[in-house]
Amino acid sequence: MFVDLVKIYVKAGDGGDGAIAFLREKYRPFGGPAGGDGGKGGDVVLVATSRKHTLYDFEIKRHYIAQRGEHGKGKNQHGKDGEDLILYVPVGTVVKDAQTNEVICELLYEGQRCIVARGGRGGRGNARFATPTNQAPRYAEKGQKGEERWIILELKLIADVGIIGLPNAGKSTLLSKLTRARPKIADYPFTTLSPNLGVMEIDEERRLVLADIPGLIEGAHEGKGLGLEFLRHIERTKVLLHLIDVSDSRTMDPIEAFRVVNQEMESYSQELMKKPQLVVGNKIDSLSDRSLLDHLKKTFEDMGYTFLAISAVTGEGLDKLKEELWRLYLEAEGR
Repeated sequence: MFVDLVKIYVKAGDGGDGAIAFLREKYRPFGGPAGGDGGKGGDVVLVATSRKHTLYDFEIKRHYIAQRGEHGKGKNQHGKDGEDLILYVPVGTVVKDAQTNEVICELLYEGQRCIVARGGRGGRGNARFATPTNQAPRYAEKGQKGEERWIILELKLIADVGIIGLPNAGKSTLLSKLTRARPKIADYPFTTLSPNLGVMEIDEERRLVLADIPGLIEGAHEGKGLGLEFLRHIERTKVLLHLIDVSDSRTMDPIEAFRVVNQEMESYSQELMKKPQLVVGNKIDSLSDRSLLDHLKKTFEDMGYTFLAISAVTGEGLDKLKEELWRLYLEAEGR
């Protein structure tokens, strides 16, 4: 099950208490104070891993508490530090404070770590408080409490190209043809209920990560269809591939379909509209009058967009599409 947004509770371990103790060994009548320090509480640490692709584990379990530090002991024995609690999250996870919505960290590469709750310091034992004027202190410190908070984990897939469009535009089919990804494909809306990733290899040295974003419909910003919840996954993309259905069996005018999706994206974030978009007319294998393509090409170019026509099913136009995606990606990267 794909889960990309979850709220969890984390608590670091409390520090152990310092000990109050005195040496009473034979032949050491004046042994003095010997209470050891308490151990430090364990931290709660998030670690990014490419082996996870969803936050589903955190949907099942919401509370995480690290180990507390051991209390100090006599004979100046310090308590053992509590073990850190390591939680593995997918690469691309954004961590926010649930109360303030402030971003704590973003885990963008393999092995990146983020401490979300720090363990409490261990208390000092009475041996630490001995002075020439107070040689037998009968007090010690309590360990500090570990930090605790509610945090929000928000997964944003890391892809170079985001494939967007209305349901049934052919996004999943295109992803399966350009990459080795095998998303669910069927002839009805909302086949894709979660984003899919794939790697497009143009040649040995050129490759791009593509993300198929579940289809938007008019009114998605009001919660219709699948809503806007998956748009967070294109916030990190460099280029948007806007796929529109141009077949004879299309249910909406291609230009209107383009407008609807862009309007919904704009209602989610103005920043998304600043990303370069490549408009791609799909399903030309099912188009009887190809003069429509010339009209669409001129219309979109007048709007400032490049337009290409392809058939994801037959493969027509895919090589040109790959090269154009690479060109736009390099431009977006400033290369």
